[in-house]
Amino acid sequence: MTDTTRRAVMLGAGGAGMAAVLTACSGYGDPAADGASVAAAPASSAPAGSGADSGAAAGAAALTKTADIPEGGGKVFKDQKVVVTQPAAGQFKAFTSVCPHQGCDVATVSGGTINCPCHGSKFKIADGSVANGPAKKPLAEKAIKVEGDSITLA
Repeated sequence: MTDTTRRAVMLGAGGAGMAAVLTACSGYGDPAADGASVAAAPASSAPAGSGADSGAAAGAAALTKTADIPEGGGKVFKDQKVVVTQPAAGQFKAFTSVCPHQGCDVATVSGGTINCPCHGSKFKIADGSVANGPAKKPLAEKAIKVEGDSITLA
């Protein structure tokens, strides 16, 4: 009875111990960064908001106005897990706000880069490529639609 192994503890707890361990590892430093909230937020909020009364994109709600994105800078939309930039006048780009290094959310856009606070990675606002590591991969580009002065996720 004194031969207790990790496997015995996990199986004896009915898997609850394993679920706790996996949950603890899922969101690096930010409880909002776990996989469940990432998937649930956009899916549940966009279609219910303006899909029925908007003739534009089915279920697409306006993310922001073009005037809210500074030229040479950008803005992070934490709830939508996206960052929108304006590298040159009238040119708008969007990228995931989740850093590919360890899954932290980027926090700011300044000095021509999108900045991750966790380990200092920086990404270029024009194409999401790595300007400064430790990240090795660029931010994934997101599709947006600019119509008039409105920016929506495509």
